[in-house]
Amino acid sequence: MITPQVIFCYHGCDEATVRLALEGGQLRPSQNALDWLGKGVYFWEHSPARAKLWAESLTGRKDSKIKNPAILGAVVDLKHCLNLIDPDNIGSVSFAHDDFIAKCQRDGVSIPKNKGQNLGARYLDCAVIEHLHSLNKAGGQRDFDSIRAFFTEGVPIYKNSGLRALDHVQICIRNLDCIVGYFRPGNHMGRKRTR
Repeated sequence: MITPQVIFCYHGCDEATVRLALEGGQLRPSQNALDWLGKGVYFWEHSPARAKLWAESLTGRKDSKIKNPAILGAVVDLKHCLNLIDPDNIGSVSFAHDDFIAKCQRDGVSIPKNKGQNLGARYLDCAVIEHLHSLNKAGGQRDFDSIRAFFTEGVPIYKNSGLRALDHVQICIRNLDCIVGYFRPGNHMGRKRTR
């Protein structure tokens, strides 16, 4: 776990979502089985350009709700964070993975697999993170409010580079009380989120 910290992060979405949030509305947590860090609201840490690029990549897709790509900025207090950039936290995810695999085998259930370019559809990772949350709950441990992880994504930025064009730090907010307020990047702070 890390010391609670407040960060700026960015959510790629449709312009209508930006307006809704700035008027006091609520972002809806993703519930997809392929989400990289489990269920929650996703942000790019300190990268409005990456959030915009993601929103633009979904524009025009038949199943996309994004018609007018935009960026929503947020001030976020990570609170009780599962920080996967800190090596001290990797062991709990490894344990959850091993326990999840054993549970699937005991129950005769297929083990999900990560798929796609850059393993973009993270079915296994999502299932493991969700299993970690269930283990915490069963053990009477405090829920994680947020998850923070580094992802390598995209093409190498030059020959033999370990750096990729779309590398980023992803934030998954599970507890919406972590969101202190929203703003439109480039503008002054928007209205504080209300319940």
